Amino acid sequence: MAEKKKRVLFEEATTNQREITAPVIAPDRGRHRIALWQFAMAGLVVLMIVVGGLTRLTDSGLSITEWNLVTGVLPPLSAEGWATEFAKYQKIPEFTEMNYDMGLSEFKHIYWWEWGHRFLGRIIGLAYLIPLAVFVMRKVVPAGWTGRLVMPGLLILLQGVVGWWMVSSGLTERVDVAPYRLAIHLGIAFVILGLLVWNGLRLSRPEHETLVARRQRFSGLVTAINGIGALTFIQILAGALVAGHDAGRGYTDWPLMNGAVLPPEATEMTPFWKNFFENPALVQFDHRMIGYLLFAGIIWLWFRSRRSGHMRLKRWHDWVLVAATGQMLWGILTVLNGAPLFYAIIHQIGAIILVIVLVRTRYEAAYPGEQKIARA
Repeated sequence: MAEKKKRVLFEEATTNQREITAPVIAPDRGRHRIALWQFAMAGLVVLMIVVGGLTRLTDSGLSITEWNLVTGVLPPLSAEGWATEFAKYQKIPEFTEMNYDMGLSEFKHIYWWEWGHRFLGRIIGLAYLIPLAVFVMRKVVPAGWTGRLVMPGLLILLQGVVGWWMVSSGLTERVDVAPYRLAIHLGIAFVILGLLVWNGLRLSRPEHETLVARRQRFSGLVTAINGIGALTFIQILAGALVAGHDAGRGYTDWPLMNGAVLPPEATEMTPFWKNFFENPALVQFDHRMIGYLLFAGIIWLWFRSRRSGHMRLKRWHDWVLVAATGQMLWGILTVLNGAPLFYAIIHQIGAIILVIVLVRTRYEAAYPGEQKIARA
C-alpha cells in the first residue's frame, strides 16, 4: 500500500510539472489583424454591391463613357468640364433614344452615382493591395495563407476590368448594359465577398484551435451547405438577368405571371435556348422557380441540422432559414409592387445577408469545436 501511494504521488507530481512547464501559445496578433482587415474589406464590398445596385436602379451606369483609371479619379471641376462630359454622354444610344430631353442638372445626378461607384472601386483596390503588400513584406502572413490572400486581390482587379467590359456593352448599339455581363459582374462581387468572410473567419481562430476543431467536422452538413450555396449563387445570377432585362417590372402578379403559370411569350424566341437568357418572361419565371427550389432546399437543410447535436450550428441554421424566408417574402412584395428602387435594393441586400449567413454556417459545420458538441 505504501509503494502504491508513493507511485500515485509521483504520477500526480509529474502531471503537475508537465502542466506548469507546458508551452503557452501566445496570441498571434498578425493573424488577428489580417482577420480584421478581411472583415473590413468584406464590409467595403457589401457597400460596393449596394452602391452598384443603386447605380443600376437609377440608370446611372452609362453616364461616364470612358475608363480613365488615374485621371478619372477627379470629377468635372468646372462648367466647361461638365459640358464636356455631358457632350460625350449625348453621343450614346441611351441618350439619343431614351434620355434625349435630359438636361445638365439631371445628367449630374446620374453622373455622381456612377462616379461614386467607380471611386469606391478604386478605394477597395488600394485598401486591399497596399495592406497585402505590407503584410507580406513584414512576413506576418501565416504559413500557407499568401495564396489565399492574393486570390481576392486578383478578383478585385479582375472586377474592375469586367466592370468596364460591362459598361462598354451599352455605349454603341444598346441603351443599357448587356444582362450577361451584368450577371458576371455581380457574380464576381459575391465570390469576393464570400472569400473575404471565409478568410476572416478562418484567421480569427488560432491555427492550433482550427486543427482541433476540424476533427469534429460535420462532413455531411458541409456537403449539403455547399450545394445550397451553389444554388444560391445560381439564383443571384438569375436575379441579375432579371434586373438586366427589367423583367421584375413586367410581371407584377403572384403566384401567376400575367394570369398564367408560364406566359405564352416565354418560349417565343428562336433558337429556344435564347429564351433562358434573353426573354424577360422566361428569365422572370426561372428566377421564381429557382427561388422555390432554393427555399425548399434550405428547409431540408434546417431539418437535417437538427440531427447534428451541435447547438451553435443549429442556431446558425435557424438564421439561414430566417434570412431565406425574409428574402423570399420580400421578393414577392417586390414583384407585386413593380420592383421600385426601395424594394429592389432591399431585395439585393437580403441576398447579401443570406450569403454571409451561409458562409458562417458552413464555417460552423467545418470547424465546430470539440467543446461545443452537445450530447443528447
